[in-house]
Amino acid sequence: MARRDKSILEDLVAIPWWVNIILAIISYPLVKYWIPSITSASQNLFIKAVSIGAPHLAPVVALVFLVAAAASAFNAWRKGELLERQRGIGTLRTVSWQEFEELVGEAYRRKGFSVTKTGGGGADGGVDLVLRKGGEKFLVQCKHWRMDKVGVKLVRELYGVVMAESASGGILISSGSFTREAQDFAKGKPLDLLDGRQLIEVIEEVRKKAMPDGNKSDDNLCPLCGSAMVLRTAKRGVTVGERFWGCSAYPKCRGTKPYDV
Repeated sequence: MARRDKSILEDLVAIPWWVNIILAIISYPLVKYWIPSITSASQNLFIKAVSIGAPHLAPVVALVFLVAAAASAFNAWRKGELLERQRGIGTLRTVSWQEFEELVGEAYRRKGFSVTKTGGGGADGGVDLVLRKGGEKFLVQCKHWRMDKVGVKLVRELYGVVMAESASGGILISSGSFTREAQDFAKGKPLDLLDGRQLIEVIEEVRKKAMPDGNKSDDNLCPLCGSAMVLRTAKRGVTVGERFWGCSAYPKCRGTKPYDV
């Protein structure tokens, strides 16, 4: 899907809020005092007009940066809340495709990557995010739940873009799953295919790292639907007699976790 170009304000909102605060502090004296000081002697009518008008524009320019800072801070909080709400495939599939991209970006940001949204759907081969860390660049393509099975065609396309861009690797992420042909094609190549369950594992990993020691969540929730888990005992099969955590929504949901004594 092709997307429109971003406005300058949207670009400012995309950068960290504290950068906008610094820009607001710097821009005010520059526009109010420095620009008039270097343009006041000019005989050019346009430059003369700039010299006269700049002091009046200084508060406006600073205000734009402050508004962008507030919006950036709100977005950072919103993305963090989006990640914290994820408890399994069930919650993952309730987000929109825009939120899905934001969720993936937030997870990798917490893993220490710098994250850039590309807008996807153009000459970039549908790449949605660019990750950078330690001098390496990774291209990420996100496919939401409406594509339950991601086929080999998309994997081939991402591989072609990775090679063309001389990127360190590519990551194709879906809340669904991948066909066997797609998985076979990715083997031995600088490609990672993450399905919904693997993405939830990444989210849980970064969420735990963000919690101070001793304050980690004790919530015992189903990895598939987010419902509470119930202690059960296996009644058949090779694990008969063994205890395990089963989803309280069984049989609607069959999520399980091992029981660690």
